[in-house]
Amino acid sequence: MDTPQLLIIAILVATMALFLWGKFRHDVVALASLMACVIAGLVPADAAFAGFAHPAVITVACVLILSQGLQTTGAVDWLARTILPRAAGRTASLAALMGLGALLSGFMNNVGAMALLMPVAVQVSGRLDMTPGQVLMPLAFATILGGMTTLIGTPPNLIVSGFRAQAGLGQFAMFDFAPVGVAVALCGVIFIIVIGWRLVPRRKAVADGDFATGAYMTEVRVPDDSKAVGLTLRAFESEIADSDAQVIGMVRNDVRITAPHGRRRIHAGDILVMEADVEALAETLSVFGITLEEQKSSAPQADKPDKPDDDSGKSKRDGDVVLRELAVLPASSIVGRSARDLRLRTRYGLNLLAVARAGHPPRARLRMLKLKSGDLLMMQGPAEALSDFANETGCVPLGARDLRIPDKRMALIAGAIMLASVAIVSFGLLPAAAAFTLGVVATMVFRTVPPRSIYTAIDWPVIVLLGALIPVAGALQSTGAADVLAQFLVGTVAQGNAVAALAVVLITTMFLSDVMNNAATAAVLCPIAIGIAATLGVNPDSFLMAVAIGASCAFLTPIGHQNNTLILGPGGFGFGDYWRLGLPLELVVVAVSLPLLLVVWPL
Repeated sequence: MDTPQLLIIAILVATMALFLWGKFRHDVVALASLMACVIAGLVPADAAFAGFAHPAVITVACVLILSQGLQTTGAVDWLARTILPRAAGRTASLAALMGLGALLSGFMNNVGAMALLMPVAVQVSGRLDMTPGQVLMPLAFATILGGMTTLIGTPPNLIVSGFRAQAGLGQFAMFDFAPVGVAVALCGVIFIIVIGWRLVPRRKAVADGDFATGAYMTEVRVPDDSKAVGLTLRAFESEIADSDAQVIGMVRNDVRITAPHGRRRIHAGDILVMEADVEALAETLSVFGITLEEQKSSAPQADKPDKPDDDSGKSKRDGDVVLRELAVLPASSIVGRSARDLRLRTRYGLNLLAVARAGHPPRARLRMLKLKSGDLLMMQGPAEALSDFANETGCVPLGARDLRIPDKRMALIAGAIMLASVAIVSFGLLPAAAAFTLGVVATMVFRTVPPRSIYTAIDWPVIVLLGALIPVAGALQSTGAADVLAQFLVGTVAQGNAVAALAVVLITTMFLSDVMNNAATAAVLCPIAIGIAATLGVNPDSFLMAVAIGASCAFLTPIGHQNNTLILGPGGFGFGDYWRLGLPLELVVVAVSLPLLLVVWPL
């Protein structure tokens, strides 16, 4: 080996060692690796950041934004309610939950899919008399498996497709990963449902550090087309029993009825006074198509707002509308005053949506309720106006939480944008990067993701990692080091056997993805996989697909994939708990994928 080859291999060994050490963030290590290549002259300085313009990097960022639109509008919540059974047995419930997780992960960020379904998984575990971890770990693994089924399912697939294009073979199509990926995901999910979940250790969940706000009291209006019309209050409450929400009052024809009888029927136009936490409230609104009574535009036409002194008031009202929780302090100026007294809409452009109060639930109408010290307020309005209100009145914003009020119209638009983007790629009308960028433009036009959240939806450490490692992987090819490593693996490990070499690539990728970032693993091994195929004179697609599958199978440790890290605390797991289910599952993946690779992508 010559000097450049020795240098790039040394840099890669050091990079992987730093990934394994875990002392520094993955994106920091990737940038350090890139700078080392630039200093060593392995990557031209003027091309050091070309990786950030790589189609795979652009596509990953765009898919993250479109996934955020599916989350914030409630589209995924609607899908979960439609598919998941409410009273099924253990096998059927696990199958539905894991199947949904795998399906969502094929078309959206699998970390987002996991985060959305985690509360459902915890709820299901209680109903099935299982520990949360016995449902969370199978769900996490199912979402990881689902990512290998499509081009956009996971970043490694996009990286593999990019390296195929660089090799002059063109990019993989949207569903080229499906023949092998779907079969592997299906077999893996079936294994977990039938046997795997029993291997998960029973652990007590670790309490998280989030604040507990308790139940909010709010008012919801029943529109003419609501599914709640005609139901008795008892039937209505039975439908929402799992979410711990309850009806504590009713307003009909401006007359408040306290503790209405369970046999009373709900009419269109009724206002139900409900007590529920944030998640239960969002679910109830979605299931029955009812709306928050106080959720109106920040400055309704019916109310003439106070004339602002300058244009700053208008700009604050025109900002992105968000939901925030505020705590009323003892010295707050709003103690003893109601929303009407404060003129929240006309003066601040804000809506008071709900109030949480310790002790007895409030009896007054929401807009007439006299606020007390210790009350928690759920408020809606422009972020800047909410901050000004909190500073002016002495309220304290609580820690940031994901507060979503589902919007059926926006959910349909977000779903249509995602489907249209996928269709454009599937029919070959545009490359993936261009198609999903077009989807982001539509997302911004229709505001399915608030403009201020467009950039926060992107997982920037992943983008930096990808953009930095792509030139490093290019140096591995340009110096000839990838060919040297490929010849070593073929001649020494695989003994010149193509099938054995394919197995080596698959298993090596799986191992590395368990201990370092899966996108980094794919970026490092793609050049080596192409080199092995060239050395043996066989089809490189077989080896690239082996890298894609192996990079999507990080089941042995909590650091191999973000979904594994997400369940560490809620499931009460330790570092050594993952291999009990993860190792048998990886054996299933190898047993299923290796023969299929030889059939679907013959050597």
